[in-house]
Amino acid sequence: MASPKKEGFLTEEQREVLKIAAQKAEVLSSSPKSPTKLVLSEIHTKGGGGGGGGRSPSSGVRHVRRSHSGKLVRVKKDGAGGKGTWGKLLDADPDSRVDPNDPNYDSGEEPYQLVGATLSNPIDDYKKSVATIIEEYFSTGVVEVAATDLGDIGSDQYHHLFVKKLVSMAMDRHDKEKEMASVLLSSLYADVITSAQISQGFLMLLEAVDDLALDILNAVDVLALFIARAVVDDILPPAFLTKAKKTLSESSKGLQVVQTAEKSYLSAPHHAELVERRWGGTTHFTVEEVKRKISDLLREYIENGDTAEACRCIRELGVSFFHHEVVKRALVQAMENQTSEPLILKLLKEAAEELLISPSQMTKGFSRLAESLDDLSLDIPAAKSLFQMIVPKAISGGWLDPSFLQSKEAEDEDRDEGYDKLRKYKEEAVTIIREYFLSDDIPELIRSLEDLGAPEYNPVFIKRLITLAMDRKYREKEMASVLLSALSMEIFSRDDIVDGFIMLLESAEDAALDILDASNELALFLARAVIDDVLAPLNLEEINSKLPRNCSGSKTVHMARSLASARHAGERLLRCWGGGTGWAVEDAKDKIIKLLEEYESGGDVGEACQCIRDLGMPFFNHEVVKKALVMAMEKKNERLLGLLQVCFDEWLITMNQMTKGFSRVRDGLDDLALDIPNVEEKFQQYMEHARKHGWLLASF
Repeated sequence: MASPKKEGFLTEEQREVLKIAAQKAEVLSSSPKSPTKLVLSEIHTKGGGGGGGGRSPSSGVRHVRRSHSGKLVRVKKDGAGGKGTWGKLLDADPDSRVDPNDPNYDSGEEPYQLVGATLSNPIDDYKKSVATIIEEYFSTGVVEVAATDLGDIGSDQYHHLFVKKLVSMAMDRHDKEKEMASVLLSSLYADVITSAQISQGFLMLLEAVDDLALDILNAVDVLALFIARAVVDDILPPAFLTKAKKTLSESSKGLQVVQTAEKSYLSAPHHAELVERRWGGTTHFTVEEVKRKISDLLREYIENGDTAEACRCIRELGVSFFHHEVVKRALVQAMENQTSEPLILKLLKEAAEELLISPSQMTKGFSRLAESLDDLSLDIPAAKSLFQMIVPKAISGGWLDPSFLQSKEAEDEDRDEGYDKLRKYKEEAVTIIREYFLSDDIPELIRSLEDLGAPEYNPVFIKRLITLAMDRKYREKEMASVLLSALSMEIFSRDDIVDGFIMLLESAEDAALDILDASNELALFLARAVIDDVLAPLNLEEINSKLPRNCSGSKTVHMARSLASARHAGERLLRCWGGGTGWAVEDAKDKIIKLLEEYESGGDVGEACQCIRDLGMPFFNHEVVKKALVMAMEKKNERLLGLLQVCFDEWLITMNQMTKGFSRVRDGLDDLALDIPNVEEKFQQYMEHARKHGWLLASF
């Protein structure tokens, strides 16, 4: 006889079954076919909670389950269970599936499938975008394109991640990419990336250097050099090192980086020069190197005739914007060695069909060769006739635009007497400039220019001067800036210089054909001209207003404006090319002050004149005039006027330099009045004295 039990309570047997079922349900909780609530309802059904107290635990069990759609579905036991068991109620078989062919199939019983959706992370998107920008920059070396692309991303708040990504990618590459990374950071500083973002980016690098060291063996030394270079370039404050040491643990490699930067690089004598030249001081192949590589691959192609290999070599040069040089040199090879002409034409045709050499580069290559046919005829007498035979073949082959022939005919018709005069002037100007690069003799160059007697072509001379300098080394670039400053004092007007730079910027795209980094070089020349007082800052606006909108020249002017207005712009730009000819301006100013003080205190006039000569900067003698006048006013010692008289009599200081010196004092009278109350009265006296002795130009 069964022991009496209260309705709603479970027997021991049922409790044990519930325990087993709960364990199975826990294992299968992820399966939508095992609802725990169903187990509980079955238990209560089996528990006899309905008034049938004498009913056995297994009697009257209703085998049902609830589908996902909410329907109650009758389930067969199909012999799977016995007394006191749950049969297949829990779907303990992991291979159990709903059969679509079952007559009782209900799609609502199918298990749910969760489809994951990828969430867009703005930081991840930014990192992917900047990685692409950096790769392209390492390939092209074009700073302004990288700056534009970075600005187009529109996530300025993440630029510290760009700093980290750029440096970490460069650390694992060659010296060329390391130098390029430093140059890019310096170019983007203040204009695109803030000082705080650069500091934050380097701090993140210091924190991550332990991980970087796993892949980069000399990570500590390389990152230390990057930090030292950033300090030298004035984009990272020296105080950054002190702050960084406070945040880094003593056992971290980041602290070793800071210590290496301080002790090995920033504390060494002449550390600025050493750091700047550690990676070679160049951000790209020089033009000469690229031209040599092109000549080598063409020579090898003529020997083996492997067109595919030649195309691969052209592609590996990575200078798609310089492919016109490949075209030009290939055509010259065909003219020099006429037996190689079929091979050369085959190579150019295949390169054009594969779009390896673009139509515009092909046309530019032919155009450049056409312009140099006169010179080429000296070495290849039949150059013109050979070229005239090649052009129709290229056009009929479909790899040279037919418009090339039409434009050439139009240019030939436009040539007149004025053209010939200008061409002759350009040739003589180039000769004068090349002689100057050899002799460094500014007075001789000025005499040669005066002998030409063509002041209307002064802007053309400036264009030629800077174009030739851009294609040479730092020494010639520095010499060109120094000469420009001298010419602005002696024979060139401000308008001449403005017009010369406008001509340069209008032809910036042509200059880029021969000079890989023409835009950056032009920006440096413009900014340096502002620092040297050759151009006024407002002249940059004037130049920009005369250029077509959105042209490459406008971007160059914008870059120059940023360079000239940046922090410590004067110091940075005065040594942008190493200051290779004579004293730097700041050094010259110090020497001028010392020689004037020594003379004012009783020194010998002959010794003072010799010191001025030893400076070797006749274009900068206006500074002698200016400082002598100011010192005479401050110390009330008119003996200094006697020195100026001797310098003028001996042609040591020219009338132009005298006038420039007086002009600079007149322009600064308001500031001088703060220290010299009667400065205007004194200046009037000195000006009368100068006019009386013929020091000044009549126009002053």
